[in-house]
Amino acid sequence: MMFWLILGGLISWVYLSIRPPRSKVCGSPNGPPVTAPRVRLRDGRHLAYQEVGVPKEKAQYKVIAVHGYGGSRHECFPVSEALMKELGVYLVSFDRAGYGQSDPFPQRTVKSDALDIQDLADQLDLGKRFYLVSNSIGGYSAWGCLKYLPHRLAGVAMVAPVTNFWWPGIPPKEAREAFQTQGAGDRMALRVSHYAPWLVYWWMNQKWFPTSSTVEGSPTRENELDRSIRAKRAVEIDPLVKQEASQQGVFECMHRDMITEFGTWEFDPGNLENPFKNGNGSVHIWQGVEDYLVPVKLQRYIHRRLPWIHYHELPGMGHVLVRVKGLPDRILQALLLGEEKQSISSYTKL
Repeated sequence: MMFWLILGGLISWVYLSIRPPRSKVCGSPNGPPVTAPRVRLRDGRHLAYQEVGVPKEKAQYKVIAVHGYGGSRHECFPVSEALMKELGVYLVSFDRAGYGQSDPFPQRTVKSDALDIQDLADQLDLGKRFYLVSNSIGGYSAWGCLKYLPHRLAGVAMVAPVTNFWWPGIPPKEAREAFQTQGAGDRMALRVSHYAPWLVYWWMNQKWFPTSSTVEGSPTRENELDRSIRAKRAVEIDPLVKQEASQQGVFECMHRDMITEFGTWEFDPGNLENPFKNGNGSVHIWQGVEDYLVPVKLQRYIHRRLPWIHYHELPGMGHVLVRVKGLPDRILQALLLGEEKQSISSYTKL
């Protein structure tokens, strides 16, 4: 009898340890308040957004910006107001599912994130085609749009997009070498995300073994420029903005990001076709050579597989490219105006 009681207690403990807590959905009785404008999606969920730049009705260019890991509509793509006014840019950023004030979505996938972007564009009347800019892990939303919504895109810029070590087209040797550049705890967090997503919550909260250094805010390797940017940003950022990003539960935003990014994708980005064969748009990837979070080796693989993507490799730079002074403006100019409008050498003189 005692054996079964102990076994039952052990099973209950394991179940409670791996089960994420219930989300504190914005607008629910016990959840945070809804203060941001939101659109209603195809399945009834809500997506919170923020608009900057010129009025939508007067805009020459309409751009949707996708935030990265742990970010939100507030922390997305800091383009200067002067450039937006000069070019006539309307830019809308949004909280991805589970982040900020957007409803969580337990079934989140690369495709569902792309469809969320399409719904946002339709609800805000952005027209048949729009530009898309993504940062870091938000790159999987951009890849999803290139796969599922190529007809809706006027151009895409991915800034330090996180790569999946398990994309089927990556040569095993290159994937293995790139994987080994990650810290021991990071490698285990990646493996759990890919092979045992149901264990992610427990793994990211256990204290017995090292876990993701990126999530803990202490990367095992970091570019000097990244380090200085993060230190400065830690002082500048509004604590309430940072807190809001994960206020509905870390599992529903950041942990689901890991599961979606490093899970098994329905398609191989390396097999995508150029959606702008007629020259009516372009796709760009911006990558720091000293980005220790996203190995440059895998970004170079993507460039070899998809030579139609304009690949910008930046010496001396790391992962936090959107916070490099002046770089967001140059990224947007290259996307909207075309590379021929400015000197390529200017990208490396920052």
